[in-house]
Amino acid sequence: MVPQEYRRTADALTTMQVNIGYRCNLACRHCHLQCSPTRTESMSRETMRACLDAFDVGDFTTVDITGGAPELHPDLEWFLREWHARGVSPIVRTNLCILIDPEYARFVDLYAELDVQLFASLPYYSSYNVEKIRGKGVFDASIEALQALNAVGYGDRDGQGDTHRITLVFNPSTATLPPSQASLENEYRTRLLKQHGVHFSSLVAITNNPSGRFAEGLNRKNNLATYMKRLFDAFNPDTLEGMMCRTQISVDWQGAVYDCDFNQALGIPIAGEKTIADFARQKQGSRPIVFANHCYGCTAGAGSS
Repeated sequence: MVPQEYRRTADALTTMQVNIGYRCNLACRHCHLQCSPTRTESMSRETMRACLDAFDVGDFTTVDITGGAPELHPDLEWFLREWHARGVSPIVRTNLCILIDPEYARFVDLYAELDVQLFASLPYYSSYNVEKIRGKGVFDASIEALQALNAVGYGDRDGQGDTHRITLVFNPSTATLPPSQASLENEYRTRLLKQHGVHFSSLVAITNNPSGRFAEGLNRKNNLATYMKRLFDAFNPDTLEGMMCRTQISVDWQGAVYDCDFNQALGIPIAGEKTIADFARQKQGSRPIVFANHCYGCTAGAGSS
């Protein structure tokens, strides 16, 4: 179903997504990587240096740091300062609630100091839907974190622009496709401002990928085949050109490289099974993309890349 022209990466990769570890203060039921407080996987500083070197060698323009909760990694501040020294404003994917923990609250000011771009998971604008996915108390903690981030310049106030960017990330709490991203963003803006005085820069709506805990939950309810058919039936060829696997790599905590974070979750490495050390030694050219059935999660409806 994917035309040959989209089965290979672009000649120049622009985004390096770096997963620095699977430890998280949450254990969300939709997490494709099955992160939790009991996970111990953590990227070494040596592998972080290889990521920095690979960025310098290649055509990358964006670094996207994820986990787990990246804030739990002892070398996150060092890593961020290394990117800042290169003139790069990295993306960090945060679950927000970690930022109200006294041990990690310092990251609010650090993110602002280094102009880190934040992608913040907030599955809905009300507590019921959020806590259904992420656990009791998470919604209130997330709102408190957003208010703290607003105080240091994150978020667009009344269309006046923002000093630092924070993008909220929505995903459905059920086995359905997300609604219109534009209408969701308007709803979030209205509700969060009215009820909590919270501002943000933009919102993205993503489809739950049929992997990890989300797939396990579907299996328990004998609903995986139904969900896969829903994704298959909603296939949209217009999403192919913008698939993230065409212009990015995903690096795991050991330095293994994947076409995307979902392939990482399923243990499907890039063609040739190269590591980030290979990318650090020499710029890599175009290569075949490794596809599987879960890829329909990125091509359904309006797309999710």
